[in-house]
Amino acid sequence: MVSKELTVEGKSFSFETGRFAKQADGAVMVKYADTMVLATVVSEREAKEGSDFFPLQVEYREKTASGGKIPGGFFKREGRPSEKEILSSRLIDRPIRPMFPENYRNETQILVTVYSSDKEHDGDVLGACAASAALMVSDVPFDGPIAEVRVGRIDGRWIINPTFSDLDKSDLDVTVAGTSDSIVMVEGESKEISEKDMLDALRVGHDAIKALCAAQVELAAEVGRQKRAIEPHSISSEMIAEVEAIAGDKLRELSRTVLKKEERSEATNAVYADVQKILAEKYPERESDLDQIIHDIEKRAMRSTILNEKKRLDGRGLKDIRPITCEIGLLPRTHGSALFTRGETQSLTSATLGTKLDEQVLEGLFPETTKRFMLHYNFPPFSVGEVGRVGSTGRREIGHGNLAERALRNVSPTEKEFPYTVRVVSDILESNGSSSMATVCAGSLALFDAGVPMKKPVAGIAMGLVKEGSQVAILSDILGNEDHLGDMDFKVAGTTGGITAFQMDIKIKGISFDILETALQQAKEGRFHILDIMEKTISKPHEELSQFAPRLQTVMIPVDMIGPLIGPGGKNIRQIVKESGAEINIEDDGTVTIAAVEKTSADAALRAIQRLTESPEVGKVYSATVKKIMEFGAFVEILPGKEGLVHISQLDVNRVNKVEDVVKLGDAIEVKLINIDNEGRLVLSRKALLPGGENAAEEIQKRARERQEHGPRERGGHDRPRR
Repeated sequence: MVSKELTVEGKSFSFETGRFAKQADGAVMVKYADTMVLATVVSEREAKEGSDFFPLQVEYREKTASGGKIPGGFFKREGRPSEKEILSSRLIDRPIRPMFPENYRNETQILVTVYSSDKEHDGDVLGACAASAALMVSDVPFDGPIAEVRVGRIDGRWIINPTFSDLDKSDLDVTVAGTSDSIVMVEGESKEISEKDMLDALRVGHDAIKALCAAQVELAAEVGRQKRAIEPHSISSEMIAEVEAIAGDKLRELSRTVLKKEERSEATNAVYADVQKILAEKYPERESDLDQIIHDIEKRAMRSTILNEKKRLDGRGLKDIRPITCEIGLLPRTHGSALFTRGETQSLTSATLGTKLDEQVLEGLFPETTKRFMLHYNFPPFSVGEVGRVGSTGRREIGHGNLAERALRNVSPTEKEFPYTVRVVSDILESNGSSSMATVCAGSLALFDAGVPMKKPVAGIAMGLVKEGSQVAILSDILGNEDHLGDMDFKVAGTTGGITAFQMDIKIKGISFDILETALQQAKEGRFHILDIMEKTISKPHEELSQFAPRLQTVMIPVDMIGPLIGPGGKNIRQIVKESGAEINIEDDGTVTIAAVEKTSADAALRAIQRLTESPEVGKVYSATVKKIMEFGAFVEILPGKEGLVHISQLDVNRVNKVEDVVKLGDAIEVKLINIDNEGRLVLSRKALLPGGENAAEEIQKRARERQEHGPRERGGHDRPRR
């Protein structure tokens, strides 16, 4: 058993190997405070035959037992991964993937599991460190280590791996991964921070990353395991020369020719087909090698054109943004909608307003919470002109949707300002680069169209990089090919006031802070350009909600009236909902929210709630129902569950011999509340509302005072019930 320990933010951080999962190729348990995360790695001994990519699988799971919980549901065991676990898997996968040898094709599986949680420190960044350490102590080839930390800031003080309670007070939440000398991945959100603050956060994070990487190097050196040899896949220089002779000039010419995505794809495919047709007989069963050579030539051609001629595939300069069009209100029955088109990337987005009952319930390792701002991103296969399987939401869609959601959520109104649940849905109709940032722009427009009082409009842009030695080109608003054949995909979203969300992935072994600084500044210029175009379409949220959106009305009731309003087994509230058609939500503090599209529904629900929760008021006139008849008077209900007595002497201005002469069971009559006695009994009068009965109230109050002073009269007195 080998372990290494260091201190991070005043707390012990340890790597341990040799105790757990010893049959895996590598296994490391990371412990930080009382959170423990185990990472295991297993890689097949032989390369996957015919594979032209690295088959890496990274899975992150949170055991509910780690936090002292039993899973919900019928089966009482963990099921399919939650959205949180999927996003955490991506945070581990993305910085690790570029660190494997380029020609490594052995199927590899990394499983990261949270076994103990102090419910204060997230296991995701610990899992990335554990995964890197497991690879370092294994025999799997890995050009690491990498480490990952989360950075927060409270009142100007930087915090490494902040707790969940710290993040509630922090103005940013940045996850940064890197090697000992560069940054390899960034993801996070912030409350409109500046580009300088962003860079400072990355520098602070990188200082901690260096120490974590050094500990992993020491751990691996002490374990001393030899890395397995990789059989180099060689391609003869003769084959390379022959492919170059057939395809080289054509591909270089294509890189300088301005074409639409589909036209470029067809022209490039034709080159691939020509090479295969000409050389297939000479090089049988070497199709993948021929394709690899063509791909390498295509990549070099595009990169050379960008670096040496400062010209991109669609003819733009390095900083130019593609043409943009913005439209709103296209979908008449949605609460808000927008169509955002940038070049050949297009998002059709809707915004829907719901009630408290529409909030998403989040279950898992941590205490159950709810979510009232949601963004869902869909990427159908037709958006890239393909036929594909349509099934459950993929990891990429969840990741892109989460990024766009974070970008918009940070400038969305609080529940107090706007008590609606909000769902934004982006459907990508066309894609040629940066559909997640198109979603941010379309989402902002749709929310404005829906009348959601967003603090500011939000736009997003994806930045690219081509780097060969000392030659560097940073690209604004990248195309799909520039992402695929380039070195970086750096997405930045924000307002005119600052950055609200960001995500960076790179394909090389890291980039410098100088490149990051230039990319952030160029992204800011592009973001401001897009915001200017968006504001010409809609500059502020609509003041009126859609006629199809629910109207919310809030009333306060005494806390002790919550029970009577709900009724036994929810009987009362269900009856109100059924009769009015409105939706009703009751908070523990007595806040009652009524939601209804039609005003008549809301008004009917409000009246019913007021009747159920109203306190009787002396001097007020009520429409009452006769519930019980006695010799001495009638008991009537003036409010739900609230009854009082109309004495026989108060039924009419004339003498009444028998109660049934005036009222019968079930009759509706108007009565006035004259008094509420010391025992809370209601004293009512019908007589007081009739001509000639104006003094009835004074008579009753006089008798009440006499009773108080002298006690009840003798039998036979005027207070004796009449027969």
